[in-house]
Amino acid sequence: MPKVVMYSSENCPFCTQAQQLLRSKAVEFEVISVDGQPEVRQQMAAKAGRTSVPQIWIGDHHIGGCNDLCAYNDDGRLDKLLRE
Repeated sequence: MPKVVMYSSENCPFCTQAQQLLRSKAVEFEVISVDGQPEVRQQMAAKAGRTSVPQIWIGDHHIGGCNDLCAYNDDGRLDKLLRE
């Protein structure tokens, strides 16, 4: 299974929803908190081209945010990426 990384914030309901979806699939993932760490958020934004959280990567593939992750799940792309 490829490495899954999520930039996240503690009080973000979309981050919580994305984490719940990944847990429901028994996916281990690394959470990188941007809370109180403007340099980490800046790194995330440079990498993702977005400043909002969550920002999720599966391997080298940038998924995007929670809505993007849900769309990947709904059409089967998420399971395919997780198997690669």
